[in-house]
Amino acid sequence: MLIPVILCGGSGTRLWPMSRQNCPKQFLNLTDEKFSLFQKTILRLPSWCHKPIIICNESHRFIVAEQLREINTEPHSIILEPEGRNTAPAIAICALESLDIDKNSSIIVLSADHEIHDINAFHQTIDKSTQLIENNYLVAFGIRPSRPEIGYGYIQSHHDSDGVNRIDSFKEKPTYAKAIEYHKSGKYFWNSGMFAMKSSVYLDEMKLHEPYLLNNCINVFENITKDFDFKRLDKLLFSKCKDISIDYAVMEKTSNAVMVEFTAPWSDVGSWESLWIEKNKDGLGNVLEGDVYIQNVNNSYIQSHNKYTSVMGLDDLVVVDTKDALLISHKKFAHLTKDIFQDLKKNNREEYINHKKVHRPWGSFESLEKQEGYQVKLLILKTGAKISLQKHNHRAEHWIIIQGEATITCDEQKFKLSKNQSTFIPQGSIHRLENQSKEILKVIEVQTGDYLGEDDILRVEDIYNRGN
Repeated sequence: MLIPVILCGGSGTRLWPMSRQNCPKQFLNLTDEKFSLFQKTILRLPSWCHKPIIICNESHRFIVAEQLREINTEPHSIILEPEGRNTAPAIAICALESLDIDKNSSIIVLSADHEIHDINAFHQTIDKSTQLIENNYLVAFGIRPSRPEIGYGYIQSHHDSDGVNRIDSFKEKPTYAKAIEYHKSGKYFWNSGMFAMKSSVYLDEMKLHEPYLLNNCINVFENITKDFDFKRLDKLLFSKCKDISIDYAVMEKTSNAVMVEFTAPWSDVGSWESLWIEKNKDGLGNVLEGDVYIQNVNNSYIQSHNKYTSVMGLDDLVVVDTKDALLISHKKFAHLTKDIFQDLKKNNREEYINHKKVHRPWGSFESLEKQEGYQVKLLILKTGAKISLQKHNHRAEHWIIIQGEATITCDEQKFKLSKNQSTFIPQGSIHRLENQSKEILKVIEVQTGDYLGEDDILRVEDIYNRGN
């Protein structure tokens, strides 16, 4: 039995300002208007595979669940990491999970943020890997480089007398000069981060090369708790797992590492330049999205959905305009957006965490205006959804219904409001907003107070079990 393991833990820092901590690139519709990268990863799985095991950060659990619902996919399980500890422990825990399904199971490990256009070629490569893993090989998927690339790691391999591509070494992301050398040699392949192996073989290799890590992973797995449709890893136990990739922990140490070549076009959509490569371009090599005017511009990526944007007399640019941030970069420096991300994080800026529109399990909210002492938001509640029963210590709220019918709880009162009606929620009152109708509910929320942070929420009751 082949069980897909989908790793959803990437942060996508090189695609800021579109990719944010609470909604990273794998959950965005970057290459497709209809589906996110994560959804496309699920949809391209072979029909003969078992239901997938998905492992993601606990803060993304409702995005994962909602995006699966949108494509009518039921996973075997969604495992929640309290923090990122890299790929080796994540895969070990998923391998243990797969053995609970079938003691003879094999896993195919896939990242949630890849772009693969030729699905038939992808399935054929999986077929090749399954033949190898029956002989207890650990298989890495290698991509023949189409260009010198500093954004990927590399695999060096050779074709042995048994007709197998043996892996000689794994190489870190190189300098540009080294990437040119790798590209010309023909002996190096991009490390796609996709792997296939028997679950038991991977765990045996972990026992041989990282026994302490394996013991910690087993301890974590044995103490998994159920949380609605999710499986939650214990934070303290998981923090004891070594932060290490599968490459370092196993693949570089085992004598049974082999590679299958994936020949179709592939990208991990890891930077604005790689996204530019993926997109359809005009006759001058430009990708233009939104309300954009250009003159004498070549080979550029310009995205602006919020305002009229004009660019003239410049080449090889990346311009990305969001509601709260603007990126302007030469294309060859655009990968350095990860440094911007880290600077925003260091200074505790909201722009690295959330977009203006923030998704919640009940719907979304968007900050329309924020000044000292007040903030205006648009709340959108899905049919049947409700926010937590909560109170605020530092702010009062005024709700104005602009679409649908709202059910309001405010202390001991419970009542309904329709379009153009409003109510006041005093500071300290226990309150809740619900949508019991069959129509999307839209509410303008005006907050006033001396502190308007999202952490000023004391949840009394929450159907989504989010805590405070």
